[in-house]
Amino acid sequence: MKSDFLLAFNEICQERGLPQDTVIEALKTALVSAYRRNAAISSMQGVSVEIDEVTGDPTIFAEKEVVDYVIEPKTEITVADAHAQGLTDAKEGDLVMAISTPRNFGRIAAQTAKQVILQRVREAERDQLFDDFASRDGEIVNGTVQSTSGTSITIGLGRTEATLPSSQQVKSERYRAHDKIRVYVLEVRRTNRGPSIIVSRSHRNLLRRLLELEVPEIYNGQVDIKSIAREAGQRSKVAVVALQPGVDPVGACVGMRGVRIQSIVRELNDEKIDVIEWDPNQQSFIAKALSPARVSGVYLEEHPDQGKTAVVIVPDDQLSLAIGREGQNARLGAKLTGWRIDIKSLTESAIDSLNNLEHPDALEAIVNDTELHDMAKIVIEKREQNRPITNEDYRVLEKLVNGVEGNIIAVRAAKYDEIRKDREEIRKRIPAVAFEHDLEELDLIHRYHAILLEQGMSTVGDALFQMHMGEETLLAFDGFGDKALEDFRKKTKEYLARVEEEAAAAAKEAALAAAEAGEDVAEAVEADAEAVTEAVAEPVAEEVAEVAAEAETADVDEDIDPELVKDEVPEEVAAEIAEAFLTEPAADEAPVAEAAEVVEEASVAEVAEVVEEAVAETEPEPAVEAEPEAAVAEVEPEAEETPAAEEAPAAEEEKADPDGIVALEPLIPLEPLVPLEPLVEKKPKVVRKKTVKVARKTRGELRAEEAAREEAKKNTKKARELIFDEDAGRVVARRKRKGKRADNEWDGEEI
Repeated sequence: MKSDFLLAFNEICQERGLPQDTVIEALKTALVSAYRRNAAISSMQGVSVEIDEVTGDPTIFAEKEVVDYVIEPKTEITVADAHAQGLTDAKEGDLVMAISTPRNFGRIAAQTAKQVILQRVREAERDQLFDDFASRDGEIVNGTVQSTSGTSITIGLGRTEATLPSSQQVKSERYRAHDKIRVYVLEVRRTNRGPSIIVSRSHRNLLRRLLELEVPEIYNGQVDIKSIAREAGQRSKVAVVALQPGVDPVGACVGMRGVRIQSIVRELNDEKIDVIEWDPNQQSFIAKALSPARVSGVYLEEHPDQGKTAVVIVPDDQLSLAIGREGQNARLGAKLTGWRIDIKSLTESAIDSLNNLEHPDALEAIVNDTELHDMAKIVIEKREQNRPITNEDYRVLEKLVNGVEGNIIAVRAAKYDEIRKDREEIRKRIPAVAFEHDLEELDLIHRYHAILLEQGMSTVGDALFQMHMGEETLLAFDGFGDKALEDFRKKTKEYLARVEEEAAAAAKEAALAAAEAGEDVAEAVEADAEAVTEAVAEPVAEEVAEVAAEAETADVDEDIDPELVKDEVPEEVAAEIAEAFLTEPAADEAPVAEAAEVVEEASVAEVAEVVEEAVAETEPEPAVEAEPEAAVAEVEPEAEETPAAEEAPAAEEEKADPDGIVALEPLIPLEPLVPLEPLVEKKPKVVRKKTVKVARKTRGELRAEEAAREEAKKNTKKARELIFDEDAGRVVARRKRKGKRADNEWDGEEI
C-alpha cells in the first residue's frame, strides 16, 4: 500500500507535468532552508537531506566536528555518538556528516517549506513550458479562443496561453470565444510570469506549414516550395518545384479534384491560392507569376542603383487581369519573383515602338520594314475605334515591339551589366578594411561629414567608392564644392597611407611569427630525431652486450658436444642466417646495414680473438683434407666469407677428445651432410647473424625513422630566414651568396 507521501508526490508530478527528479530536488532545497532557519545554522556549515521514497520521512545531515566533550551541539559531536551513527572511522578532530534531524521537524518543515516548494514547482513548470514551446517556434499549434480585446486575442494552448496581436490577425476573419483555430508560433520569449508566446494567422509561413501537412510530397522532400507571396485573407501565390523526376509539383499540391488545396482554402477562410511551377528562366517564371493573365513578352534589365526591373507586355484584353484588383496580382507577382514589374498593353508598347524607330538601338530589320509599320498602324486604329482585334493583329504588334522596344531594353541591360562589372572592379581596388572603418576615420570638417552622411555614406569605403566613380558625383552633392573636394582628397591620401603602413607592419609581424613557428617546428623535428636515434641505439647496445656475453661464454664452453649444438640450432634458422650474410643489403635496408656496422665495430675484435685462439690450439688433420670434393663443393658457397668459422669446429672436435682418438674420424666424410653440421653449429656465434636478425624485426620502425629524418631535412631547408627588403617594400627570404670572398675580406686573418 502506498503512503500518503507517495500519493501526494505523484499527484503533484502528474498535475504539473514535471519530472520526479525536479520535484524531489525542490523538496530537498525547501527542507534544508527550513532546517537552517529553525536551527539558526550558518550558511558556511554543510547541510544535506535524504528523503525516504516510501514513507517520505526526511533525514537531516549536518557537518559537525568530532570532539571529546560537546560544547555546541549544533556543530560538535562526540566520538561515541559518531560511532553509534555508524561512523566507525571517525576520530577526534574529523569533520563528519552527522544525523541532526530535530524531533518536531515534520511540523516545522511543513510550515516553512510550503511556500518554497510551491515557488520551485512554479519555476520548474515555467521552464518546462518555455522549453516545450521554444522547440516549436515556427510550427503550427492548435488552440482555442479564450477572450477577445480591442487589440489582441488570447488563445488557449492547454497549459499556457498565447497572444494573437492585431498586426498578425486577418482582417476578414471574426474570432469568437471557444472557436478552434490553428495558429503559427511566431515568437517565444521568457518572462518572470512564464513564457510569452506570440502567434500569427497572417504570416506566409502558416501557408507553408499547411501545405507540408496536406501534401506528403512536400513533407517527404519530393517537392520544394521556392517562394510564397501572401495577402492574408484575400489571395496567395506559391511557387513549387519538383526535386524528383516524374513528379508534377502543381498536381501534387492541388490533389485529385483539388482535394488537398481545398482543405487549405477552408482552413484560411476561403483565401484564394495560386500554385505555379518555378522556372530557373526568370522570363518564364515572371510570365507564370502573373497567371491567370496571358503574357506576350517579358524584358529584363538590372539597373546598378534602382535594382531589377521587368517590363511585361500583355494583350489589351489581358491588361486588367494581369494587374488585378487594386494591383493585387502585380504585387503578388513582384513579391513572388523578387523583380519590380512594369505591365504595359500591347498597343501602348506598339505606339512607343513606332515613335522610337529612329532610336540607334532599334533593330535595323524592323526599322526598314515599312509594311510592318503600316500594318501596326492599322491595328492601332482598330483599337482606338473599339473594333475587335484578331490573333494575327496581335502577332504583328508583338513583332514590332520585340524588334524595337525589346531590343532597346536588351542593349540598355547590357550597358548596365558593364557598369556593374566596372563598379565591382573599383570596389576590389579599395582596401577591404575601409568598408569596416567609420567615416569619422577621415577626420573631415563637420559640415562635409554631415553632407556625406546624408548621402548614405557611413563608412570610409563608401566615400572612396564614390570618389573612384568620379569626382563629379561628389560635386553634385548640395553644399559640397571644390574646397570640400580638396579637403576630401587630402584626408583620403592620409588615410590610405596610414592603412598601407598598418598593413605592412601587420605583414612583417606575421612573417616574423611564421619564422618563429618554423624554428619551433625545426627544433621539434630535431628533438624527435634525437629521440628516435636514442630509441634505436638502446636495442643496438643491448644486442652488442648480448653478443659480447656470448663471445665470453664461447671461451669457457669449449667442451660442448657438437650433437647438442646441432639439436639447439634448427636447419631453417641456419639457412636463414646464411641467406642473410650471402645477400647484399638493398637500398631500403640502409638503416639495417648501419646498425650492423655499429655492432661490428663494437664486437668484431672480441669475436676475432676467440676464433684465433680456437684455431691456434689445433691444427687441421689429414683426414679432414681427404674429404670428398663434392662435399667440399657443396659447402663452399656458404663458407666463402667465413673460412675461420670452418676451421674452428674442426679444432674444437679434435680438442674435445683429450685421449687423442682422432684416427677414426676420416670415416665421417662418407656421409655428405656431416661437414655441414659444424658450420651450422658455429655460425650462430658470428656477430653479423645476431645483429641482422634483430634489425630485420624493426625494419618498419627504421623505415619510419628514415622518413622522419628526410622530412626534418626538408623542413630545415624550408625554414629560411625572412628579412624586409626596403627597395621592394615586402618581406623576402635571405639568399645565400655562393660567390668567393673578396681579397679584402681575408685581411686580418691569420694564415
